[in-house]
Amino acid sequence: MISKPKLGRLLPALRQAVTGHRLLFAAKTAVAAGVAWYLAPLMPGTAAAYPYYAPLGVLVSMHPTVAASAKHGLQSLLGLGLGIAMAFAVTTVTTPNALAVAVVVGLGVVIGGLPRLGSASEWVPMAALFVLVLGYSNAQGFSFAYVLQMAMGVAVGFAVNWLVFPPLHLEGIDPAIDGHQRALSKQLKDMASAMTESWPPDHEEWASRSGELARTATDVRAAVQAAKLSAKANPRSRRRARRLPADLAGLRTLERLTFHVQDITDVLASVIWEEDAGTVIPEGVPPNLAEALDDVATAIRQWGHGDSGDFRDALDEARDSVAALSDTVTEAAAGQESVNATASVAMSLRRIITVVSDDA
Repeated sequence: MISKPKLGRLLPALRQAVTGHRLLFAAKTAVAAGVAWYLAPLMPGTAAAYPYYAPLGVLVSMHPTVAASAKHGLQSLLGLGLGIAMAFAVTTVTTPNALAVAVVVGLGVVIGGLPRLGSASEWVPMAALFVLVLGYSNAQGFSFAYVLQMAMGVAVGFAVNWLVFPPLHLEGIDPAIDGHQRALSKQLKDMASAMTESWPPDHEEWASRSGELARTATDVRAAVQAAKLSAKANPRSRRRARRLPADLAGLRTLERLTFHVQDITDVLASVIWEEDAGTVIPEGVPPNLAEALDDVATAIRQWGHGDSGDFRDALDEARDSVAALSDTVTEAAAGQESVNATASVAMSLRRIITVVSDDA
């Protein structure tokens, strides 16, 4: 009987594996493999005697994006050619034996380490080994059949992937961007709450959230880059991928926002918990600082969402509260109080406002 903890880990894994994209990809791969097997006996000469390499060619060429299918398919054929050439060189001086196998595998791994070979690196030793061991008695005929059937499988796999609902991974962008916006906004709001608590604040989890912010930023970058890659050589991209330039611009904006929020986090964490750092917030400043942090958090959350009027209102409130914070800092500085930390936070908040307003 499967225990509940194991079942709890298994079900999310199954849901991740059995997605619409994955099922479609599996169906396309199955169809392509069947077509390749059907066409394999029609290949000329000795190639018809080796039909099982045609579905193998399909497998090496089927990838989640059209561009990757073409790239990996061609790289695999390049690796086959290099491996076959090496096997021919070895078979001219020896028969299949332990030493010959060791030599072709070792040389294949070395050649596969050449830069920019990609998937070809895996096929160099494999092709050399197959030609040496399986095709030694008829190396020329076996090599011809091997390459031809694999090439046909690669062509079928690419054709099916390109013609039948070529994947265009756009649906992951909006959730990733929205999740990161929420994380940035929450970070600022939590810091705003900390400014109004007794010091040191009762909760400090926000101070160690840099890793979480970096993770959600990575999720956004991965989603945008996956969509960008899927649009290459994709016949559907002309109609549906027009949003990519805007998504790339949004990614750059989020990365800039993340930098400023992390900088604010580091400064305030230093103020609260690093007594010897020389960073302090003058008395009377925290209320204005809390309001500025909270208003800027609202502006970040409104950016790109909902009514443009609400976003402009949020920006105006953020500008006003940051201006009030700057006035308070100026007064504190006139009283010979240390304002370096607060001035740094105010500068980061102004930069955040500039970033979101420029991108609006």
